[in-house]
Amino acid sequence: MQYVSTRGQIEPVSFQQAVMMGLADDGGLLIPERIPDVRAEVDGWRESSYAELAFDVLKNFMTDMPEADLRAIIDRTYGPAYGGPVAPTVAVGGLHILELWHGPTMAFKDVALQLLGNLFEYILARRGGRLNLLGATSGDTGSAAIHGCRGRAGIDIFIMHPRGRVSPIQERQMTTVPDANVHNIAVEGSFDDCQTIMKTLAADLPFKRAYSLGAVNSVNWARVMAQIVYYFRAALDVTKATGADAVRVSVPTGNFGDILAGWYAMKMGAPIRRLILATNENDILCRFFNTGEYSLGEVRQTYSPSMDIQVASNFERYLYYRAGSEAAALRGLMREFAEAGALHVPTEDGGAVDPDFLAARSTNEDCLETIRRHHERHEYVLDPHTACGVHAAEQAPAAAEPTVCLATAHPAKFPAAIEKATGRADLARHPKIEELMELPTRCRTLPNDKQAVREFIRQTVPQEEQTA
Repeated sequence: MQYVSTRGQIEPVSFQQAVMMGLADDGGLLIPERIPDVRAEVDGWRESSYAELAFDVLKNFMTDMPEADLRAIIDRTYGPAYGGPVAPTVAVGGLHILELWHGPTMAFKDVALQLLGNLFEYILARRGGRLNLLGATSGDTGSAAIHGCRGRAGIDIFIMHPRGRVSPIQERQMTTVPDANVHNIAVEGSFDDCQTIMKTLAADLPFKRAYSLGAVNSVNWARVMAQIVYYFRAALDVTKATGADAVRVSVPTGNFGDILAGWYAMKMGAPIRRLILATNENDILCRFFNTGEYSLGEVRQTYSPSMDIQVASNFERYLYYRAGSEAAALRGLMREFAEAGALHVPTEDGGAVDPDFLAARSTNEDCLETIRRHHERHEYVLDPHTACGVHAAEQAPAAAEPTVCLATAHPAKFPAAIEKATGRADLARHPKIEELMELPTRCRTLPNDKQAVREFIRQTVPQEEQTA
């Protein structure tokens, strides 16, 4: 399997090259040259363990690695060291909640970032050299990336977060990690500002090459790829439990990476009939799928901070397919967005943008009410992001298929929202979180300026690691 850029201006690369490149060198995003069709194999995967399923799905994308090596990496990632079950599904009322928060940082991003850390280490051990990872986070990516890469040989990781705009616990999960190869940066701006700095520096090819810059955000294809697996797991488990032919899946999303993984799973042959896209009040994606217009708005702070995003970096991958897999057409759309802050695609008969998607938004009040109601009726505590997904599922038209809702974080990461919704301070607690409160923190505050971040990297990376 080779990988091409959505912008179409680099030669195809192998999987390992794609992992190390992160953002494509032409400024686009790397995607597989084709989407594998596994329909003939799916039924045989129902009884597989998570690691076995991951191997069967991911080997289609990682053809430049010996299968024995791939299996060993997957077993190490999703074995006892992971910390808990990877993707169990539990029935809550009439919904099926896919709990993705059992990993080391209690967020769904552990599923991909634990694998990515192992892949970086594997590739560097064989190729030599070093890697400096630059990432931007609206909350959970940062801590999951740090815990996936902390202490690894040959890697330094720089994580930017918007100062004061992540939850206090999310911030402490990042800034209390003492490993010397971990560097936290609080940027005086929004997540979109952090993401713009990251993409700008990654697009500066002399700087990227001189400082061996890689990516841990979901611009790195391996992030999206790893998340495809749990859509297969949930769809297979729920269809087996209910006797249904397929499921619908509701996904809280801000950067479009998680729901894009579900779209790939559906196209590969997972028994998924439709995806429900859930946003908070930062509803650029919801508006797109309901109107065909993708236009910037002001970032609003909500109880679900990981979704407080306007520019969804993974959306470019979807647009590429929407543009008929024509790189020139995609470049035109991205140019339109860069110049006007908006782009438009035609809608189908009846006003639908894409029959694979439904979309709904949640207000802060919707989020709190959903948390309160599910605790009162079902004694189940939703985190604010998951609550947005549940609310969207409840707004969707009735369907014959059972609905799976992704639970993307443990509620203990957002105690203020849980207490405000339920009136109880004891519901959102976890020993891992309580331990963080006693640890020292380490972070550098920088202005919203790419030059400041560039200079910080230059000063931090040891002189002997620099090649320019």
